[in-house]
Order: sequence, then structure tokens, then C-alpha cells
Amino acid sequence: MLILIADAFADNLPGKLTRFGEVTQDKGLLAEADIVLVRSKTKCTREYIDQAKNLKMIIRGGVGLDNVDREYAKEKGIIVANTPQASSIAVAELAFALLLAIPNRLIEAHNSMSQGKWLNKELKRTELFGKTLGLIGIGLIGTEMAKRAQAFGMKVIAYDKYVTSSKVAQLVKSLDELLGQADYISLHTPLTDETRGMINKDIIAKMKDGAVIVNTGRGKCVIEEDVAAALKSGKLRGYGTDVWYSDPPENSPLTAAPNVIMAPHIGASSKENLLRIGDIIEERIAAFAKKK
Repeated sequence: MLILIADAFADNLPGKLTRFGEVTQDKGLLAEADIVLVRSKTKCTREYIDQAKNLKMIIRGGVGLDNVDREYAKEKGIIVANTPQASSIAVAELAFALLLAIPNRLIEAHNSMSQGKWLNKELKRTELFGKTLGLIGIGLIGTEMAKRAQAFGMKVIAYDKYVTSSKVAQLVKSLDELLGQADYISLHTPLTDETRGMINKDIIAKMKDGAVIVNTGRGKCVIEEDVAAALKSGKLRGYGTDVWYSDPPENSPLTAAPNVIMAPHIGASSKENLLRIGDIIEERIAAFAKKK
């Protein structure tokens, strides 16, 4: 069995997988690979899959599978798996860091200090305590986010049409109900036809004036031009994002918009998360090898 590690994983992963066969990071061996391991950089399109004549399994180290043509893989008899459990804590911690940084004006404070300024009176902060966090999506990551928000004394509500109960959030019946209550909104949805562009000017208009959005889900779940316009008008007080239309972003209006805190898609890049991903990949391959 040949296992191709196509993207960046923990350094110890190749050694963990040698018991299953040959492990390579040489992308030129794609045609010979039985299993391909990817994260978000490699796009497993129809064309990519057609190059992998021996391919039997694709494992995406992470949550979303929008970089894998699952339907075509299914047609070809290729198993597609991911590691959603591994990334929950890492992504939730980054999302909460963005949530904290915006009302505390940490970027402005740091930059002003590095410029020799002392904006002690000018930088007015607001607290998370007593505010309402609205989660759009309450899966594994959303649940971890809710736990952290509760620890800060926030009220947590969530809208997820595919979830019927939650131990950590009050579920609301509609997105409009969430938008009308939330001071902060955090996106935790995959990219689907249903969620693509779901945060647009019409949805933003239904939010509270001065609402803050954090997006660690998928970049294309928002219309960037509409978010940038709302930031400029003051309708939105802030936007924190780790996800983009492309990695890196090209001509994104958000990079020049006011009150934006940006990260280069590092939500799942903690050392601990990469190790957890490796453990789950090892389990997935072991189960696959056992069935052969």
C-alpha cells in the first residue's frame, strides 16, 4: 500500500503510518497512491482523482470536505473520510480569541503602542459578560465555542436546522430570531449550496446595529463586499475571520475594511490538533486495512 501525504501534517505522521506500507510526500507518485492524505491546500477535483489510478481512499485532515469531489469519488468507489473530532478545540479557541480581541480593541491597542502612542482614554472597551452570542451551526466546534462563552457569562443561543437539542445553547427556531437577539454572531457551518453567501446585505440588515461577526467556518459563507460595506457604514462593529474565498485571499475587500481582524486560515493549525489528526488518520487507515 502506498500512502501519499499531499499537504502539511504533524512531523511524526509518516513514521506512524509506515506499518501500513510505503509512505511518501512525493506528489509525483499520485498515480500510484492507494491512499491520499490532504488538508485544505490540495483540491481533490475530478481531474485530480482521475490522475490517481490506484486510489482507494482520501482522508481530509480537518472538518470540511468542500475541497473533495465526494460524488465523483463515490462513483469511482473511493472512500472519503475526515477528522472532524480533532479540530474542535483548536478552531473554537481561535474563534473565541477573535471574539475577545474585537471588543477589547487589542489590535488597535498593540499597534498604537508600537507607534509610540498612549491611547489610554481613546480606546474604550466593552465586555462580553451579559452579552448574547448567536451561533449559526452548533456542531462539534460550535459546542466548544458555546462552552467558552458560558464561562465568560454570555447568553448563548444557536440556530441549526439539523440539530434538535443542545446541552450548551438555547436553540432558536429561525435564523431571523437569532439575528434579532445576538450581539455577537459566530459562524460554524460547512460550505454547501444552502450556506454559500448566507451572510449578505439582507441578512446583515436584520442584525442588531453594532453586531460583531466571527467566521471560522468557510469564507464563501459570507458575501465579502456586503460585510465590508456594513463595516464602513457602522452597521457592523467588527468582523473577525480566519477563512477566505481563496488561500491566500485575492483582492478581498475585507483586507482594507475597517474593524477587521484577520488570520491566515490557522484555525486547525495548533500543534495539539495536528497530533490528534494524525491519531485519527492512523485509526481510519487501520480500519481500512483490516477490511482488505
